Amino acid sequence: MSSITLIGTGNMARTIGTLAVAGGNTVEVMGRNRAKADALAEALGGGATTGRWGDVPAGDIVITALLYDGVVPVVAEYGDTLAGKVIVDISNPFNTTFDGLAHSEETSIAQRVAEVAPAGTSVVKAFNTIFRNVLEKGRPDVFMAGDNAQAKAAVAKFVESLGLRPLDVGGLTMAHWLEGMGLVTVGLAGNGVGHWDFALGADEFTA
Repeated sequence: MSSITLIGTGNMARTIGTLAVAGGNTVEVMGRNRAKADALAEALGGGATTGRWGDVPAGDIVITALLYDGVVPVVAEYGDTLAGKVIVDISNPFNTTFDGLAHSEETSIAQRVAEVAPAGTSVVKAFNTIFRNVLEKGRPDVFMAGDNAQAKAAVAKFVESLGLRPLDVGGLTMAHWLEGMGLVTVGLAGNGVGHWDFALGADEFTA
């Protein structure tokens, strides 16, 4: 069982929170709007609690379930309250036409989070290649990237508690390419696949 804090009260927070509670994890919800955070915690059930915005998160794993442009500012705002935590960035920084990333450099939101996070904090990119509807009803692979092996092991354990398969793609620099994979899923949904009920995964073949 893992202890999780969700920063955010939107659809992805609700979906991940629902799976987390079902998987036997301890869940805390934090949101700028306390009423929305309280409502989400109540809807999740399973003993989910609400934390006050800006306080030290109760969870060892802190999931920033926010739009991409809010992630880095919120981590900077929380500052030292995140020391020693594992931050999981699930965001996708798409441009306005959904045919490129919002940042032109070979970086990622997760890497920018690592730059502003306090010492002793680990950052993992995960969940960004999965559409919410698939996460709600499917069993997709969860790709993740990060520099700290212990942090990735903790996130992998959490992912497994959701009934999903974690797949480690390497260090945090790979988060840039995971964001690119997120963009590929949007391209496939609008073109080759033609719908949103799918996920990228890894098939293993043996001779």
